[in-house]
Amino acid sequence: MPLKFVRPAIQRMAGYTPGEQPAPGTRIIKLNTNENPFPPSPKVMEAIRNVQGEQLRRYPDPNSRAFCQMAAKVLGVEPEMIITGNGSDDVLAFALMTFVSPGAVLAYPDPTYSLYPVLADLDEVKTAPVPWLDGWKLPIDALVATKANAIFLANPNAPSGTAVPVDQIEALAKRYDGLVLVDEAYADFADGNCIELVNRYENVVVSRTLSKAYSLAGLRFGFAIGQKHVIAEMNKAKDSYPCDAISIAAATAALADQEYARKTWDHIKRERFRLTTELTRMGWCVIPSQANFLFATVPGGRGKECYEHLKSKGILVRYFDKPGQRDKVRISVGTIEQDDELLALLRAM
Repeated sequence: MPLKFVRPAIQRMAGYTPGEQPAPGTRIIKLNTNENPFPPSPKVMEAIRNVQGEQLRRYPDPNSRAFCQMAAKVLGVEPEMIITGNGSDDVLAFALMTFVSPGAVLAYPDPTYSLYPVLADLDEVKTAPVPWLDGWKLPIDALVATKANAIFLANPNAPSGTAVPVDQIEALAKRYDGLVLVDEAYADFADGNCIELVNRYENVVVSRTLSKAYSLAGLRFGFAIGQKHVIAEMNKAKDSYPCDAISIAAATAALADQEYARKTWDHIKRERFRLTTELTRMGWCVIPSQANFLFATVPGGRGKECYEHLKSKGILVRYFDKPGQRDKVRISVGTIEQDDELLALLRAM
């Protein structure tokens, strides 16, 4: 029986379904939620150990200034152009709250990150999913035709791993008056990014996370970059203290150690190529990926069977029980040893 004191919008929605998390102590190879297979930089662990009790007694910096200064240095922007949150999902929520009123419209290419419609439901915002053009090309005309108040664009996209060229996103920003939020959760594994567009277009905001590229999925830290006056408006919608003292210290240290991070990115790119090559030899159809995962069609369309078989053998991959995706699985790139075990099981299957 529905609870009378629950908002109708909440009663109607299904909520977001996260990837499976194995129980503590379970021996599992986890290739289902696109985490970096390597631990964080040693400098991150040192920064966490150095957090003082006084820092925990007091409220943290509401604007994460130490992190913003480091991010500005690494990315070539100004600190005032950055807003931080409890993961990039938090930043997406700030953006939706800031730029899209209840009853207005959020558009996005589809399929994409399944959190977007969930955030829209929470804010009682309408959605306008627009199918990708053939070859995962950006449907600029159709997106503009929605007359939405904002467009969310995951680039590289999830679950496909495909990337839209920067000039195509610029063409969209030129033709469109609303917010274009480019969700760059996987940009560090790609050939390009859209930060350069932020300086030229006030309606472009780029969001990032430290979950994937910096091995901090368990910490929850994300940020967004936009023009100063745009970020100032988003700051009105954020929580009073969205990031805690430990996460600010760890995220700042992670971004400072670019040498360590880039070594993990280079490994992932090499393994991504190797996995693509080996799966193709086995008759899989692998979508070219710019992310740290592959989205691939299982021979014979046996997506669910493949997922269940691997799970029974101690390897988790992601299966989406949705139209157009049931013949596929999404595989996060792991270490060489993890990927070898995966390939051996798939060859046997």
